[in-house]
Amino acid sequence: MHDDHEAPGNGGREAPRSGRVETREERADRKWAELLQEVRVTQTGVQILFAFLLTVAFTPRFHDLDQVDRAIYVVTVLLGAGATGALIAPVSLHRIVTGRRLKPETVDWASRFTVAGLVLLLCTVASALLLILRVVVADATALWLAAAALLWFVVCWFVPAAWLFHRSRKQR
Repeated sequence: MHDDHEAPGNGGREAPRSGRVETREERADRKWAELLQEVRVTQTGVQILFAFLLTVAFTPRFHDLDQVDRAIYVVTVLLGAGATGALIAPVSLHRIVTGRRLKPETVDWASRFTVAGLVLLLCTVASALLLILRVVVADATALWLAAAALLWFVVCWFVPAAWLFHRSRKQR
């Protein structure tokens, strides 16, 4: 995205860092295809989770929830809606700007929306877990279990990427 370095006298092709030589447009096309695959996976998951959350309010047991659990539910639904919006945003962005020769910029924006959507999805899952666990176990236990799950997701989803990014910057 911001790592485009064109080699002088290379016909607009980028200097290889990993053995790949491609123009800015070729790089954007490749990154777009990769991003679409990632978004397809997360869109499906977030849409299923969001649909499930929307049905909860119509179950008989919902009326038994106290004010705290209802507040957690509202926050969870709003986080799910935000995640859904952010993870679908790359599709609408691409559709609106297609044909305007903005592919590299589109990929940058779509990537930002995808990361935002992943963060919101992480918060949605943690919040949903908290709500469910508060119904099943004691409140303090539910909080600790949801926090542990949140930490696990952060470790799985973001720590390796941050570590690799940091390591690659040191090697330059």
